[in-house]
Amino acid sequence: MEHSLIFNISESVGYSSGSVVSKTLLKKPSGNVTLFAFDKGESLSEHTAPFDALVQLLDGTAEITIGGKLFTLHAGESVIMPADVPHSLKAMEKFKMMLVMIRS
Repeated sequence: MEHSLIFNISESVGYSSGSVVSKTLLKKPSGNVTLFAFDKGESLSEHTAPFDALVQLLDGTAEITIGGKLFTLHAGESVIMPADVPHSLKAMEKFKMMLVMIRS
């Protein structure tokens, strides 16, 4: 993304049938900001990350499981996924999210 330009974050990543699309907005040694668009039924299997991550849902509905606890997020809602805790994501309907990962 170019600096010093106004943009609509939700329109910065598009849906693709039967897939998950990602777009990195910022990538720095201190962390990164990535947009994702999940088609309905798509998912990311359980995994861990070495850093805390903030998920901000931009569109749709997602099921996010963190440490065995299920969360249903809707557009405008957020959750923090703690470092080293298993998590997974599933698109109950198409959804877009922004993932902000801060490295320590």
